Amino acid sequence: MQRTRAQESRAAIEKLYITMRHLFMRGSYKPMGVSGESLVDSLLVLSPEIYGLLSQDEKIELDGLLYVMERLPRGIEECRYVRLISREGYENSNFQAIVPAKRKRNCYRVDQDQMYVEMTRGRSDIYDILTHLTFLYIEAEKIKSNSTDTKGRFDLNWEMLAKIVQKEERGEEIDQEVACSYLSHVIGRTFDETHAAVVKFEESPHTSSLFSIVYQMGKLAIDEVFEGKDREISFSSTLRQRVGHHVYGELWANKIKSVLFEEGLIDRPMHIVSANLHSFLNTIYGYQALGLTSFDQIEKVAMDISVSAKNNKKKDIINYAQKNGFIEIQDDSGTNINVQVFDTARMSKETVLPGLKISGDKKKKPIILVMDYAFGEQAYECFDELLKPYETTEGKSYPLDVHSASIMGKAGILTGNKGDIMIPDSHVFEGTADNYPFKNELKKEDFEGHDIGVYQGTMFTVLGTSLQNKDVLSYLMESSWQAIGLEMEGAHYQKAIQSESKIRQSIRKNVKVLYAYYASDNPLETGSTLASGALGMDGVKPTYLITYKMLEKIFS
Repeated sequence: MQRTRAQESRAAIEKLYITMRHLFMRGSYKPMGVSGESLVDSLLVLSPEIYGLLSQDEKIELDGLLYVMERLPRGIEECRYVRLISREGYENSNFQAIVPAKRKRNCYRVDQDQMYVEMTRGRSDIYDILTHLTFLYIEAEKIKSNSTDTKGRFDLNWEMLAKIVQKEERGEEIDQEVACSYLSHVIGRTFDETHAAVVKFEESPHTSSLFSIVYQMGKLAIDEVFEGKDREISFSSTLRQRVGHHVYGELWANKIKSVLFEEGLIDRPMHIVSANLHSFLNTIYGYQALGLTSFDQIEKVAMDISVSAKNNKKKDIINYAQKNGFIEIQDDSGTNINVQVFDTARMSKETVLPGLKISGDKKKKPIILVMDYAFGEQAYECFDELLKPYETTEGKSYPLDVHSASIMGKAGILTGNKGDIMIPDSHVFEGTADNYPFKNELKKEDFEGHDIGVYQGTMFTVLGTSLQNKDVLSYLMESSWQAIGLEMEGAHYQKAIQSESKIRQSIRKNVKVLYAYYASDNPLETGSTLASGALGMDGVKPTYLITYKMLEKIFS
């Protein structure tokens, strides 16, 4: 029987996943060698939506390139050798850490040819960066083909692009329109498309210019073919030994619980939230400090703060919070997940929102623990470690009194638009038999009447959002799965909650769970993928509405 495109795509995802695990265990590979070609072929078969024109022979995908470059360290396009490492002491060296704009990871440019990238967020982070690098190598081959003939002779446009980049490096002014003309031939795009992309890269402060990126990518591909200078990706032995063993999650969780212990909060009722680090802070303390009496008022203040970082209301909220039970825990473990603790017993007011009273005497008043977003499988590592009892150096054990776990996240929506809300009633882990049905305390009806789309149903937890195409996603939506969206952490959070509450019994069996996601993109709509850009101000309302409704459920 002939396979459908969806089946071919799912097979390609599985092949990518298995190949990456094999290469990781082996320790190194050459992207354009036999092993690397397996990744390239699978990614071309899959042709994910986020990478747009990847499968076209001559045209370079420009939006996808910007998306990738904002998630990789600046200058990586110049490096022949990329080495993925664990936290191995470079943070104590004189090497300056390079942190990508859209991915929290420390990277170190060791010399002209080598970039070391710190991987402390688990397997998902490794698969993510390998997928992005494979995309870059595919595009680099197109640049090479567009710039040389079969005898290795350079095209005039390539030679002129080289001169443009040399001028940029010397800080000399260039004629951008002339430069775009040369570049458009090298990348196989129209002048208008090229000029628009050049402007987008200029507006991104954490990437090099498009001229430089294209030239350096092409130069490495040309050097490999004509000078034998192979590119290579390798994995340090320490990284290979540590992945999967919760090394960083354990360090992270122990620091949080030690702070709770020192503050006398370890045995208090606890509500754990995975979300951003501004909406719960601004919602609770915005109400208490500024006297905001409705969701609409809180939303307006949040909008004002988002527009201007210098907004005085933000400063007023922070100053008030620090005097009323707000504790900030900065991460130094390598997880890149900072934490906030709200001690309701130290708050001046008896309500967290209008009509929502903080119940219990001082010793029984709850604390709210808000952790920043995890990444993929890291969610299981960190949540599992956090929910375990705290073990003191004296050998005493303190189980946490967790009453609820709330997960707010960004997700790709399949049945609506950017900014809409998804309420899952089950998480299905893509490519496995792991299905997690649960009772979600949040319902679709909770969000009605706010002029925003709301959908309830099954969510798919995927290996990587950059590994999805329309064929797979249409199948998930139109088949009996009737999926409403996709994300990367839900199944991992639920796995940790179920294992700690129902199997290990570290926390109460009847712990309440609250899940809600807002749509950062619609991968089924051209121009609405993650590569099309961030939600911006459109994300404020769903973020704060979910926050408001979670607090209503927790305290009512």
